[in-house]
Amino acid sequence: MSPHGGGAATREAPVLVTGATGYVGGRLVPRLLEAGYRVRCVARSAPKLAARPWADDPRVEIVEADLADAGATTAALRGCPAAYYLVHSMAATGASYAEADRRLGETFARAAARAGVGRIIYLGGLGEQGQGLSEHLSSRREVERVLAAGPVPVTVLRAAMIIGAGSASFEILRYLVERLPVMITPRWVTTPSQPIAITNVLAYLVACLAVPATVGRTLDIGGPDIVSYLDLMRIMAEERGLRRRLVIPVPVLTPRLSSLWIHLVTPMSHRIARPLAEGLRNPVVCRDDETARLMPQRLLGVREAIREALAQAARGQVETGWSDAGPIPGDPDWAGGTVFTDRRQTEVAASAPDTFAAVARLGGDTGWYGADWLWRLRGSLDHLAGGPGLRRGRRDAERVAYGDAIDFWRVTGVEPGRRLALRAEMRLPGQALLEFTIEPLSGRADRVRLVQTARFLPRGLFGLAYWYAVLPLHHVVFGRLLRGIQGAAEVGTLRPPAHLTP
Repeated sequence: MSPHGGGAATREAPVLVTGATGYVGGRLVPRLLEAGYRVRCVARSAPKLAARPWADDPRVEIVEADLADAGATTAALRGCPAAYYLVHSMAATGASYAEADRRLGETFARAAARAGVGRIIYLGGLGEQGQGLSEHLSSRREVERVLAAGPVPVTVLRAAMIIGAGSASFEILRYLVERLPVMITPRWVTTPSQPIAITNVLAYLVACLAVPATVGRTLDIGGPDIVSYLDLMRIMAEERGLRRRLVIPVPVLTPRLSSLWIHLVTPMSHRIARPLAEGLRNPVVCRDDETARLMPQRLLGVREAIREALAQAARGQVETGWSDAGPIPGDPDWAGGTVFTDRRQTEVAASAPDTFAAVARLGGDTGWYGADWLWRLRGSLDHLAGGPGLRRGRRDAERVAYGDAIDFWRVTGVEPGRRLALRAEMRLPGQALLEFTIEPLSGRADRVRLVQTARFLPRGLFGLAYWYAVLPLHHVVFGRLLRGIQGAAEVGTLRPPAHLTP
């Protein structure tokens, strides 16, 4: 294929996927492999992809690069006939996120041109044109514009709400319906929308590679049903077997107030909720059925899509989640400052794999092996302060991987059978780490030493005050945590789920 020729991708050269650590990208890679394509994934942190089930496939290449680095991005794109651009910010932090997305899009477009990429495929947001677009949708349009400004043809697929277990918008809908029998909502929840199942989104993303007629086109993708958010809440309640929810639309609930309310009721940060709340005021309906004509498939209706998403969550088969994406910092730089350490250890009458399995199930429904009311209290205070709290849970109850979210912690290191390192993402006046290491005992395969180390680097006087304020609770919280892991490993069966979420 000649540079910028825009033809269908071949299966000999790799297709590049950005955003493979995210919700859509993480599911797209295995679908591309199923279709017979080779895949090259670009990620800021390669270890974050190492634990994915498809990472060891010989047809997958993982390249560590920052998309803000033009040279590294160009190198990653070389030899790829097509590139998926699935990167965008979901954290509303003023104009900065839109500007950052625009700059990344410009850099990617220039790099694709220099690398001779044949086409770019971008998943954007569905919505009417004009002055009334929300800031989030306007940002999506701007990324479309900067990508298309270069010489590489761009295929844009525009989607409204994506229905799938683990997606941010779907999880907000589920939590609102499950936790609030009465809801005061913005008046624009009656705005029409055309949601689409994640299964259909992925099918379109894969199919367009083999359909030359999609090159250089902007295509709307949606399911067969046009509904309002009120309709979605009604259907969700019915599928969850709940009584009909009373919804009271009011004209005074701004996107900011809506996002703060979503933050209180769901695991979503208000920074993530605000763009989604703002988007409700824009009708998001497909302009035509051109996409379905070019790439025919069976489209799931709203009820069927919700039912399938709920079933996947119930089976524990959520491939990716809204909290997977984003930068994952390594261990903080502890040099040059006061570091407080709480180190405890115990001998465990179990093998290293069994002990690690007990450690790896921390958080979520399993809980923290004791003093759960203190963990819930800390999670509630964190949530009120704008942090993730305990409601974020975890994606998989059994397996843990680099970059996973575990309640208000993030996994920053995993060595199966040996070590698990967590970094706190709760609101703190400093930086906190919690690390578990498993050390073999000489000559014993059925007995290990478990070392639990909590570290805190305070920030200013408030950080010092915080450490000393919570110090009396450490014996209860960290002591019970260590003993609980020991007991679970030795018994070989974990205690019943603690159901930490209210």
